Amino acid sequence: MSIPNYKALNNIKQYAETSITTGVEDATPHRLIQMLMEGVLTRIASAKLAVKQGRINKKGEDIGRALSIINGLRNCLDHEVGGDLAKNLDSLYEYMIYRLMEANLKSDLDILTEVHGLIGEIKTSWDAIGTS
Repeated sequence: MSIPNYKALNNIKQYAETSITTGVEDATPHRLIQMLMEGVLTRIASAKLAVKQGRINKKGEDIGRALSIINGLRNCLDHEVGGDLAKNLDSLYEYMIYRLMEANLKSDLDILTEVHGLIGEIKTSWDAIGTS
């Protein structure tokens, strides 16, 4: 068994953090929303794995982070410009928040799958806007 090279691990961690920060700094507003949605999808997938593994604390952390990101997406909505679309997205985000809190309480994989699918559909539509 080898001893981990903590200096190398720290350098990798710093590189990853810098890479993420640079990606955010250089991203367009459209790309930032994509990144947020990717973050929600990643956190929900991680929460599902944590439920399967019985890692309740990890599940709670991941769901909490997904909730924070969805709240951020919700706060970005411009109701004056977005009209009915912004109103509908706001309602959908509110529903997802409710469902994620329920999933956290019950450790319910089906609810996590449902919310993952909903945010995935929104992301697919958002991605298509960028290619138009």
